[in-house]
Amino acid sequence: MATWNFPTSGTDGRRRAGWWGTLLLGLLLAGCSDGPAETLLVDYQRRLADALGLAPPSPGHPPNIGAFPEPEARLFPVGETREGMLAVFALRDCHIANLVAGRNNQLGRVAAPSQRWLYELALWRRLSGCWNTEVPERLGETDRVRLARLTRTKTEQLPRASWNALFDSSEWVGSFSRASAPLAPDALAAVEAQLPALHYLREATLHQFDRRWPPDSATLEGHLKTLQTRPLTAELLRALLLAERRLEEASALLETALADGTGCTDLTATAGHDRLTRWLDGLQQQSRRWLQGLDQLIEAQLVDPPPTVAAYRQRWLSLEAEQAPWPALAAARERHRDLREAMIRHCG
Repeated sequence: MATWNFPTSGTDGRRRAGWWGTLLLGLLLAGCSDGPAETLLVDYQRRLADALGLAPPSPGHPPNIGAFPEPEARLFPVGETREGMLAVFALRDCHIANLVAGRNNQLGRVAAPSQRWLYELALWRRLSGCWNTEVPERLGETDRVRLARLTRTKTEQLPRASWNALFDSSEWVGSFSRASAPLAPDALAAVEAQLPALHYLREATLHQFDRRWPPDSATLEGHLKTLQTRPLTAELLRALLLAERRLEEASALLETALADGTGCTDLTATAGHDRLTRWLDGLQQQSRRWLQGLDQLIEAQLVDPPPTVAAYRQRWLSLEAEQAPWPALAAARERHRDLREAMIRHCG
């Protein structure tokens, strides 16, 4: 019997091991210092406290991002397709025997998720293309029914295989790793480096049923490799969380000073504020672009996300949900601006 399904990929497992080793090393290194984003934010807090004549706050630990859903909760089941070799041979004019053989050899059995999708795509194109030729007319009734069933099954399974190719890849999962540090202020250009990967993956998803679109393994793997260079999603989210927490702590200083109502200072000259503002502007702009790219890629999928992925997306990746990191930082910045302006008016 020829079994058309993929076991756990040994190759992908090794890639995951290498990725996690890099992330854990980065986490250990990050733990040796506050990090440049933390340094910038705490320096602003201290300068603001000095200007207000108050003690600087004791920085609290910002929360980490939530754990990415486990495989069984984020992937779709794709049922096995079993056909005897004689049945495959009967469909020889559809030219699928070499695909089945390639899938079932040693290399095929350890293929990465992206290669499994390319296989499913190629198989669907062969079967559906064959169905729209004169071949079915030459087949016996049993084989014609088999071809129709296989074509229908692979057409239905392809969107789920496409989703799994993305959400089961170590490169994609690694981008959401909790073992990461906040993105440094001078590393915002990393968004420019990785956005083309999101755009290509979206294009591949949208065009998988378009026979004019040529899938290319090297291009696909190259873009996935780009995502593997750093856990950018997690780094951006952690920078947003850190900035929100430190701004809320700085806002508490302003509230205390306003409530006291005795001392005044020229906050327009507070050292470090302009630099902090420039970084926060860049962080919000670049993280918005990245989160929009993620959203567009997920929206391009031809299946509805599993509930756990939908919940994760709403909680951590949304640009609108109040509790998500990006809107929360936007709200914290607005509150801090209002308090600074109130203090300036009070001292005017």
